[in-house]
Amino acid sequence: MTQVFDIEGLDLAALLCSRVCHDVISPVGAITNGLEVLEDDEDEEMQRHAMELIQKSAAQASSKLQFARLAFGAAGSAGASLDLNDARSVAEGYVSHEKAQMLWEGPAAVMPKDLVKLLLNMILIALAAIPRGGDVRVAISGEPEKPTFLLTSDGVNARVPTETARFLNGRAPEDVLDARAIQPFFTGLVARQCEMEITAEMVGEQFQLRASPRTA
Repeated sequence: MTQVFDIEGLDLAALLCSRVCHDVISPVGAITNGLEVLEDDEDEEMQRHAMELIQKSAAQASSKLQFARLAFGAAGSAGASLDLNDARSVAEGYVSHEKAQMLWEGPAAVMPKDLVKLLLNMILIALAAIPRGGDVRVAISGEPEKPTFLLTSDGVNARVPTETARFLNGRAPEDVLDARAIQPFFTGLVARQCEMEITAEMVGEQFQLRASPRTA
């Protein structure tokens, strides 16, 4: 079946912006609601709850934006490398506001930024595979320049996300990309840019997402 592997730059930028806005609109809206309560309601208990909501939502919005900066943004000059410890910290901040828990098994190393970008996008897919919550295991092996990433998601009704199955390895000419589909499609773009093979499958009741150096 014919697959399309590229996208116009303006379309990619617009869809990724839509994805980021989708992620942060909820906590930002909650902050707005909390501020309205502080302004209009004089009940001390309500004001306490509103302040807690504002603090929690502000932390969530910050975590999501920090994650998006590394996962979708430039994050340094061309050819730059990133510390895996920084990537881990950003990922843990993001996952802390999700229903899942993350176990990170990898070296303390500096890695080319596009590979770090790929890894963070893979974490998003691994989270989408367990919408009701569970555990995500991130295993990093091999050399920093040619690593292997293996992400395993274990949770109730774990499955290959629909958008991942359709768009991770390109799209059919008739398939239309939207803000939900752009993330796995972008993950595939980054993987190919890094000369990595990427696969998503169910192994028993666990979801597995693997990226490894492309073989000749």
